[in-house]
Amino acid sequence: MENKIKKVDLIFEKVDYLEVLERSFKRTQDEIILDVIDSGLRGRGGAGFPTGLKWKFAKNEEADQKYVICNADEGEPGTFKDREILTQVPEKVLGGMALCGKATGASEGYIYLRGEYNFLLPSLYAAIDKFHAQMKELNFDFTIRIKSGSGAYVCGEETALMESMEGKRGEPRNKPPFPTTSGYLGKPTSINNVETLVFALMIAKEGPNQFKDMGTFDSRGSKVFSVSGDTPKAGIYELELGMSLEDFVNEFGDGDTKAVQIGGASGFCVARKHFKETVIGFEGIPTGGSMMLFNSTRSMYNILNDYLEFFEEESCGQCTPCRVGCQQLLKGIEAVKKGIKPPSYLDELQKLSETMKIASKCGLGQSAPNPFNSIINNFREEIIY
Repeated sequence: MENKIKKVDLIFEKVDYLEVLERSFKRTQDEIILDVIDSGLRGRGGAGFPTGLKWKFAKNEEADQKYVICNADEGEPGTFKDREILTQVPEKVLGGMALCGKATGASEGYIYLRGEYNFLLPSLYAAIDKFHAQMKELNFDFTIRIKSGSGAYVCGEETALMESMEGKRGEPRNKPPFPTTSGYLGKPTSINNVETLVFALMIAKEGPNQFKDMGTFDSRGSKVFSVSGDTPKAGIYELELGMSLEDFVNEFGDGDTKAVQIGGASGFCVARKHFKETVIGFEGIPTGGSMMLFNSTRSMYNILNDYLEFFEEESCGQCTPCRVGCQQLLKGIEAVKKGIKPPSYLDELQKLSETMKIASKCGLGQSAPNPFNSIINNFREEIIY
């Protein structure tokens, strides 16, 4: 069988990032930003907002202080790529932050590190100390600090993350204003995922065309995937975007894959009958990186129950659609499974989930219905019986 999966090595490639920065610092802000825009790079945290536009918005704001934040709060179940990037090539993350600082006019950067990753602090502090000394040699005023999270899933959302950084309860803010206008401490802030910043550095090194030539029109470049579950090839892989899920399963499945959860707990569960037509990319199903494979030995009811327990626990409780909705979805499938509610009750729960998607304040409540609906639609019999 022909291998249609295209493996890439941009993220973990060792590069002279100082040479890249020295060359980039001689360019104008607009030149740097235009290269990022031209490359088609979109945020690799899952939302997929065009990175160059985010930098442009922050650059165009007038302020006495601007910030760059690296979102390293990798809390999505099934995702572990950022941990490896920070372990293997931390200097490329720091370089990407400095490049963003140059492009937007920011002089301070922060890494918001997942609390469970605090074991990385000694190596990260050593890398940052070296980075600061090198920036002095390049005569570039840019300081990076680290703030650790406390295990709250909702703080992966950019505004809840900034609330946490400011010492407040981690709850999403109302938008607008957006972070590029009023972010950390009310100042213009560009917040990017770990992987996104490394790609920005590599685009500065190679130019936009190499990145743009990979992937598809809607999904430029490559992506780092965390592959787990029922697979003989669990691990971290950088692959071109735009592949079909069928090709992915042929490469990483165990020969009995019945479903793939794309994008972690908050993503979509795709059944075997839809593998061929499902594209991994922004024109199909985008993902922050998590790809969990399940074979026929797995109970989809148990999987859904675990996801809903997770969302119920992690909801910040700020808005009613998410706080009550997650609880009712969990109680509802348990009631149907026990025969307390009829199978038709699942239809009522799906109506509730549609309300949650519309009325919830942030991505947690808006995305919690994703696994619920996709599992109910594809594996209803496993929920009922």
